[in-house]
Amino acid sequence: MKRTIAFAAVAGLIGLGAIQLIPYGRDHANPPVFMVAEPKWDSPATRATAVSACYDCHSNQTQWPWYSNIAPMSWLIQHDVDEGRARLNFSTWGSSSGGERENPVEAVREGGMPPFIYTLTHPNANFTDTQRTAFIDGLTATFGGGGD
Repeated sequence: MKRTIAFAAVAGLIGLGAIQLIPYGRDHANPPVFMVAEPKWDSPATRATAVSACYDCHSNQTQWPWYSNIAPMSWLIQHDVDEGRARLNFSTWGSSSGGERENPVEAVREGGMPPFIYTLTHPNANFTDTQRTAFIDGLTATFGGGGD
């Protein structure tokens, strides 16, 4: 039994080491920040909340944590950032590439944003009910109701 556990542990470590050779998820060069026309935020508080809770995935100003260099976390984080930027990118707002593809009001209202896994390592994005309500009100004032 001890041999089986030892073999599994060694195999797991070798596997973890081997997946580090896969390069996806470690190119942390953020694209240029264009900021052609930043959204007209209803207040500095709404903008500050968006920056602290949304910009890591929804802008070209991602702050890459140390664990974003270790597979398989690097894969998950890179995928989430790529998808987030494709859906809504504040850094390309107003440009021809269009940063405003998705209205964030409903996503925050329904609890899908910020994602639970993000809030585990980013406590500033883990809103109280009062903070969530204030943020939703600010987003609604900035972007409209979002009820497409």
